[in-house]
Amino acid sequence: MKTVNHWIGGKAVEGTSGAYGPVTDPATGVQTTRVAFASAAEVDAAVAAAKAAFATWGTSSLATRTSVLFAYRALLDRNRDEIARLITAEHGKVHSDALGEVARGLEIVELACGITTQLKGELSTQVSSRVDVAAIRQPLGVVAGITPFNFPAMVPLWMFPLAIACGNTFVLKPSEKDPSAALLLAELAAEAGLPDGVLNVVNGDRTAVDRILEHPDITAVSFVGSTPIARHIHTTASANGKRVQALGGAKNHMLVLPDADLDAAADAAVSAAYGSAGERCMAISAVVAVGDTGDKLVAKIRERAEKIKIGPGDDPASEMGPLITKAHRDKVASYVQGAAAQGAEVVLDGTGCTVEGYEDGHWIGLSLLDKVPTDADAYRDEIFGPVLCVLRAETYEEGVALINASPWGNGTAVFTRDGGAARRFQLEVQAGMVGVNVPIPVPVGYHSFGGWKDSLFGDHHIYGNDGVHFYTRGKVVTTRWPDPEDGGVDLGFPSHR
Repeated sequence: MKTVNHWIGGKAVEGTSGAYGPVTDPATGVQTTRVAFASAAEVDAAVAAAKAAFATWGTSSLATRTSVLFAYRALLDRNRDEIARLITAEHGKVHSDALGEVARGLEIVELACGITTQLKGELSTQVSSRVDVAAIRQPLGVVAGITPFNFPAMVPLWMFPLAIACGNTFVLKPSEKDPSAALLLAELAAEAGLPDGVLNVVNGDRTAVDRILEHPDITAVSFVGSTPIARHIHTTASANGKRVQALGGAKNHMLVLPDADLDAAADAAVSAAYGSAGERCMAISAVVAVGDTGDKLVAKIRERAEKIKIGPGDDPASEMGPLITKAHRDKVASYVQGAAAQGAEVVLDGTGCTVEGYEDGHWIGLSLLDKVPTDADAYRDEIFGPVLCVLRAETYEEGVALINASPWGNGTAVFTRDGGAARRFQLEVQAGMVGVNVPIPVPVGYHSFGGWKDSLFGDHHIYGNDGVHFYTRGKVVTTRWPDPEDGGVDLGFPSHR
């Protein structure tokens, strides 16, 4: 059986802890790979390699860094199909979704290629007689990233290209559920000319994570995952003196006003709720229908959802793949199976879904719950699966109040033809990312991604300007030089006294 090991100091390194985890094909339920779990000593080795590399990489020229990143971007582009294939094999998402993930990661690599502009400092001359003040940004040192299973290529690419462009070295701990894409990213970085030790990958479980959070030579930690773990990461790493950006979970709402184009809203709800089998933090998991739009909107969503073809991710005809593990599939199903008893109307129940020839896969169909009470588990919890809750509100104000009462504030959207209502919504809603007739408002690479409330722990969003600021620290230099006319060595300047 294939073993996924670590990448330390510019080469593949076999695991020595003796601990391994299974990696399964979600479409068949069969274990295809095992992944080595790093011990604390193996994490220490990766950090030591990164620390040694920082001695030269941290002082390297911007031209050196960007030349490597441009070469890396070209390699990623040429290998995007292979990266997507690995994602599908271990995560289960359909190939087109996986290709989209790689494309979104490439956006941040392209941002990193332009780091020369991002790292320009500021200069004020003659703030006092012969005194100038300059502000510059410098790298932190060794930084780390802990990334989730749902985007095994995109989220790492949201972190380490920008971090290394800023002059840092990086230790990545990808999800143990689908680790192969991260290893390929590291191999391609080495092929692009990235010096040994600048990027390291350690696979593992909590042992590896805990060592990263406490290691004295790691200066900052980036994390994307569930809210409870994000809170733990932030608390523990901060207590150990590290800078932290920890992006947590979500319950993203889509407000549909009575004047909205209901066909467009239904199309958006289906793609945003069920794309990637709902396993994404920006999925729309709650639709708030205002006024008399509810019944018509639910009917349109149901009509579209029933046509979605479910199957293995490597089948071009498939529009939605399986969930990543059987345990996760069963947990998602439990929310649908218990919904009616908690007051919801089950419009579509996908829990009985099977796929011919793949009966042991982690399958679940699309589920649609209507008139969901706000105290129902299906509404209160982040399900992270293809389950869409529809809630009803009489007015715009009631709908916004419902959204703002949520403990999460990652993303949200409004569907309306009224510019004034949209403008009010974007100002009044309590969320970090807002879409107007856009169901998944993930910002482009040069704007930062991140939520509010329990969706973000730490002060910085990820990538964009916030990402550059997170991976650098500011320094202000005040200088005063004597004028040649003041005396000293005669440099031949004419005297004007």
